[in-house]
Amino acid sequence: MSAIVTLRNVSAGYDGRPALEDVTLEIEQGQFVGVLGPSGSGKTTLLRTLLGTVPVQRGEVLIDGRRVSGAGRTPAGYVPQLQTVDWNFPITVEEVVLLGRAMNSGVLPWPRREDRERMYGVLERLGIAAYAKRHIRALSGGQQQRVFLARALMRDSKLLLLDEPTTGVDIATRDDVLHLLGELNRDGVTIIITTHELNAVAAHLPSIICLNRRLIAHGSPEDVFTPAILGRTYNASMHVVEHDGMRLVAENPHLSQALRGNGPDHGAHHVEHVH
Repeated sequence: MSAIVTLRNVSAGYDGRPALEDVTLEIEQGQFVGVLGPSGSGKTTLLRTLLGTVPVQRGEVLIDGRRVSGAGRTPAGYVPQLQTVDWNFPITVEEVVLLGRAMNSGVLPWPRREDRERMYGVLERLGIAAYAKRHIRALSGGQQQRVFLARALMRDSKLLLLDEPTTGVDIATRDDVLHLLGELNRDGVTIIITTHELNAVAAHLPSIICLNRRLIAHGSPEDVFTPAILGRTYNASMHVVEHDGMRLVAENPHLSQALRGNGPDHGAHHVEHVH
C-alpha cells in the first residue's frame, strides 16, 4: 500500500505559534484512522493542515504524492464539527451538497444537470434524498451530519477528513454514522476522524493516532491503548481495562479501583495503572 497522507517534520499553527510540532506521519491508502488527544492537542489543526488552511511553518505535507500548498488545493473531502456551522444561514440540503461540486470543479453560475443527478445519487446513498428541499436547521443531528458528508462525497475524494463526527449525537446515531463510514472505507475511501470518545469510537477503529501537539503514537488500539501512551497523550493517569478481548479506558480512578476490587468474576480481566 502507498501512503495517501505524508507529513515530514511538520510544524503548523496560527499567528506564528505552532499547534503541531515536528510531526512525521504516514497513512496508507484505505485506512480508517481515529485521532485522539485532549483539547488543544492539535487534532483539528492536523485536519486543517491536510486541507491547506493552516500555515505550515516547517516541514512538508503530501496528499497522494502531491504537496499541499494552499486552501482548496487538496483532494480531501472535509466534514466540519456540527457545532461550528451557522444553522441560521438560509440554505437547503441540496444547496449545501452542491457546494461540494463547486469546490471540485470551480464555481459555476448554476449547477449542471449532471451535478444535480450526482447530488441526488449521493443523497439517496446516504438515505436523505427526501430532505433535499429542507432547510438544514430543520434536520436532526444525524441527518445534518449526513448532509455535510454528502457535500464531501461530491468531490469524489479518495480521502475524507471528519472533525468529531459523533459529538453531540445519540448512541444510535453515532453507531449509524460509524457504520456508514465503515461502508465508505470498504469501498476504498481513506477516512481520518478526530474524536474524544476513547471507548465508544476509538476502541472500535483499526488504527489510532495519539496526538498532543507532537505525535505520541500510531498503531492499533491494542498497541496504543496502554497506560503509558494514554498518560503521555492526556497528561493524566489513565487506567486500561481488558474485558472480553477488548481494551477499555477508565478515566475515573474510583471506577478502576472498583473494577480491581470486584475481580475477574465481575468482568475485569486485567487492569493497568500508571501515574
